[in-house]
Amino acid sequence: MRVAVLDDDSTQRDFVGDALSPAGYSCTFFAEGRALISNLRHETYAIVILDWNLTDIPGDQVLRWIRDYHGSSLPVLFMTARSSERDIVHALNAGADDYVTKPVHANVLLARVSNLLRRTSAPKQAPPAEQFGDFIFNLREEDVYFQGEPQRLSKKEFQVALLLFQNLGRPLSRNHIVDTVWKHSTPGMTTRTVDTHISWVRRKLNLRPESGYIIVPIYGYGYRLERLG
Repeated sequence: MRVAVLDDDSTQRDFVGDALSPAGYSCTFFAEGRALISNLRHETYAIVILDWNLTDIPGDQVLRWIRDYHGSSLPVLFMTARSSERDIVHALNAGADDYVTKPVHANVLLARVSNLLRRTSAPKQAPPAEQFGDFIFNLREEDVYFQGEPQRLSKKEFQVALLLFQNLGRPLSRNHIVDTVWKHSTPGMTTRTVDTHISWVRRKLNLRPESGYIIVPIYGYGYRLERLG
């Protein structure tokens, strides 16, 4: 899983990388809040780890932007030297999902990150179907219907299509699609496979202006599903 780490102390960034990388987490590091915000406009992560005291803008302002832009879908862990009860309450009320104070042991940090991801990704009671305009996704049978007519998709094509519709208007990176649909479990899996499945989904669901939806490629990044009109 991909982790965004915001901390202006290079020693702390190295510490987080050393703590999480052996467990399979892929960390991307940022020294300034504005750099992270810019990146989060087009990149996708499983979790964000924030420091509070930064050189440009404070971490609680970064958190507010994340909640305004991503809502509650992106887990945020505060990791900071600020340890007063007032600061902890402030951060949690601002939308942080968890809070740890420096210094923290590597095993504790790993446990908090893993627990937070389990908690936020715990399966919820899913509806039997989701509808997007004339498209209906039967989640139990993994079937798609357009205007009442079944559309023949493979299991992976269904998952790719559902991911696009569930993130309507949001850019999705190829890496995020791989993480979500294939979970890195397929030997020889490449982002080229994503492009091929996107092409099949576009053709089989006729995601063109006449259907009301189009898949927009984002050069060097991924794709975004847009609804017209």
